[in-house]
Amino acid sequence: MQEKEILQNLREKFSELYGDGDVALYFAPGRVNLIGEHTDYNGGHVFPCALTLGTYAAVRKRTDDKIRMASLNMNDAAVEEMTLGDYTNKAEGSWTNYPRGVIWAMSEKNFTIPTGFEVLYYGNIPAGSGLSSSASLEVLTALFIKDQYGFDAVEQLDLAFLGQTAESDFVGMKCGIMDQFASAMGKENAAMFLETDTMKFDYLPLKLDAAKIVITNSMVKHELASSEYNTRRSECESAVQDLQAKYDIKTLGELSPEQFEEGKDLIADETKRKRAKHAVYENDRTIRAVEALKQNDIATFGKLMNESHVSLRDDYAVSCPEIDDLTSWAWEIDGVVGSRITGGGFGGCTVSIIKEAAVDTYKETAEKKYQEKYGKKPEFYVVDPGAGAHRISQ
Repeated sequence: MQEKEILQNLREKFSELYGDGDVALYFAPGRVNLIGEHTDYNGGHVFPCALTLGTYAAVRKRTDDKIRMASLNMNDAAVEEMTLGDYTNKAEGSWTNYPRGVIWAMSEKNFTIPTGFEVLYYGNIPAGSGLSSSASLEVLTALFIKDQYGFDAVEQLDLAFLGQTAESDFVGMKCGIMDQFASAMGKENAAMFLETDTMKFDYLPLKLDAAKIVITNSMVKHELASSEYNTRRSECESAVQDLQAKYDIKTLGELSPEQFEEGKDLIADETKRKRAKHAVYENDRTIRAVEALKQNDIATFGKLMNESHVSLRDDYAVSCPEIDDLTSWAWEIDGVVGSRITGGGFGGCTVSIIKEAAVDTYKETAEKKYQEKYGKKPEFYVVDPGAGAHRISQ
C-alpha cells in the first residue's frame, strides 16, 4: 500500500475501534545496516540508513487513565488495555511490551503522562526480518507521547535512548543503540556513520555509482530476545575483562586489529576469542568502508561487506544456511558489488549493493535457487534511505 492508502485505512480502522474524532498521525522508519554489525554494543562504529518502510500510528488522548493499544498487524486487531502506573511486563511474546516499555522508560525519566491515550499501529516492515520493526515501534511511541503531551525537553536523539532502554531493560533484549538511532535520526538519501561509544555521527550521502541497495528477506524469522543475542554480548564483555590485563579499555571498539592480535591469547576461551575478533575487525572494516565510500570506491566498500559476512558467519556465528546461500549466490553474479547478512542475525535479511543493470538478474537467480533448495520464495526490497521519525501533516 502507498502511504496515502495506509493513512486512510488507519483512520477508518481507528474510528471502528475507538469511535469517531480527530487523530494525530506519526511514522518511524525501520533501518538497514550497510556494515558494522554487532559493533554498537561493543563501542564501535556502525553505518545504517533509515528506510521508507516503518511503523505508523494514529493517536488520540483520553481524559481518564486508560491506555488502549491495537495493531492492524495482529490478525484480530484486538485492543489491549493498561492503566497509567501499571507497567507490568506482559507474558513473553506480547507485542505490547515494546510500547509498554517506552511508557515505563519515560516514567523512569520523570516524564509523567497525565492522561491515557488510544493508539492504532500499522507496520509495513516484515516481522522477524531483522529490519528493526521493534525499534521503529519504540521510537514511534516515544515520539507521539512527546508530541501529544508537550514534553519539549525530549529531543530527537532522546527518542532513540528511550527506545533502547525499553528494549534492553523492559523487554530484555540487551541491544545496542544503532536500531533506535537510525529510526530516530534518519535522513533521506543518506546513511549515518555513528561512533557508538561517543555518539558522534555524520550523515554521508549515498552515492552508489548507478547501484541500488537491495534487501533480500530469507523468510527465516529471527527471535532475538529468545536467541543467543544476549549470549554474544556477554561473551564480548567477558573478552574485554580478559584483555584488560594488558589494555586500559572498556570496550572492544577501542582496539585496533593489531592490538587485538598482540593480546588475543589473554582470552583463554576460543569461542570468546572469536567473538572478540569479529567485533574488533568489524569495527575496522566499517571505518575503512566509509572512507572508501567517501572516495567513491564502491568496489572496496563491497569487498568489505563480503568480508563482514564471512566474519559474522565464522567468528560470530549469527548466520544460518539460508542466509549463507543467498550471499554466496550473490557473490557469483556479475554486477553485485557486495552482499552480507544485516541485522542481529539468526535469520532475517541480506543487504546487497547491486549495479542497476544486474538487479533483475540477481532477483531471478536468487529466487530460482532458493525455491529449488528451500521450497519457498525470498522477498526483495529495492530501497532508498528515508527520513527519521516524524509527525505526518494532516
